[in-house]
Amino acid sequence: MSQREQGRRFLRSDFWKTLDFSATPQALGVAPPPLEKPAPPEMARVSLPGPGTWQGVEPLSVEAAIAKRTTLRRYAPISFTLDELSFLLWATQGIREVLPNGNARRTVPSGGCRHALETYLAVFRVDGLEKGVYRYLPLSHELLVLGNRPDLEDALVAATRKQLFPGRSAVTFAWTALPERGEWRYAEAAAKLIALDAGHVCQNLYLACEAVGAGTCAIAAYDQELADALLGVDGKDEFTVYMASVGKKPEE
Repeated sequence: MSQREQGRRFLRSDFWKTLDFSATPQALGVAPPPLEKPAPPEMARVSLPGPGTWQGVEPLSVEAAIAKRTTLRRYAPISFTLDELSFLLWATQGIREVLPNGNARRTVPSGGCRHALETYLAVFRVDGLEKGVYRYLPLSHELLVLGNRPDLEDALVAATRKQLFPGRSAVTFAWTALPERGEWRYAEAAAKLIALDAGHVCQNLYLACEAVGAGTCAIAAYDQELADALLGVDGKDEFTVYMASVGKKPEE
C-alpha cells in the first residue's frame, strides 16, 4: 500500500469494521490511564487565575468570534497578562468537571471523552512568567515549569521547519499526544480520533484569541524530532502532534 493510499485509509472509517473491541484494555478491565500526565511534586509550579476572575477578557458572542477569526502570523511586541494566558488555556483544555468513572468534562469535545492531549507552552512575553517551556496542568489549573534555554527562539524556529513567526510570538502552544489514553478504549482507531481532537482544541484557541485582542496561526509543518526534544518528550509514548503561535494583533 502506497503512502497516499495509507493516508486516505486513515481518513476513512473502514478500520472500525476490522477492530476487535473485546480485546481493548477497557474491555479487559484495565483501569484507564490518568487524566493528566503525572508531574513530580518537587517541580516548580505557577498558579493561574481561575474562571470568573479574569481581567481583560472581552465578552464576545459566538457569532462575533467566528466572524473575526483569522490566521495571524505577525504580532505586536506586547506581552500577555497571566489572566489572558489562563483564559486561553482554560478555553482549549480546561476541565469543567471530573467524573467518578475517571473521565472529565472539558471545554472541548473528545472521542469517547478520552482527551489524549497535553498542552505545552514556549513562553516569550507573558507578564509574571520567565521565558521558557511550561506544561499546563488542567486538574489544578497550574503551569509546570520545565525550564529555560537561551536559544528558545532559535530552537522553536528550527522545530517548526524554519518558520520565523513562532519565535516572534508572545507564546507558542504545542500539543502532544499520549496515544495510550485513546487506545485504552479504541485500540488502533484512537489515532484518527486524536487527530480530530487536536483540531477541536486549536479551533477553540482561534476563537478564544479574539476575546483578548490576539491571533494565532496553527502549525502542522514541524520537525518531529526537534519538536519532541524541545518539549522534553520521548517521541514514542508521547509526541508532538500540533502547534500554534499566539500574539497580540498589530495596529492596522
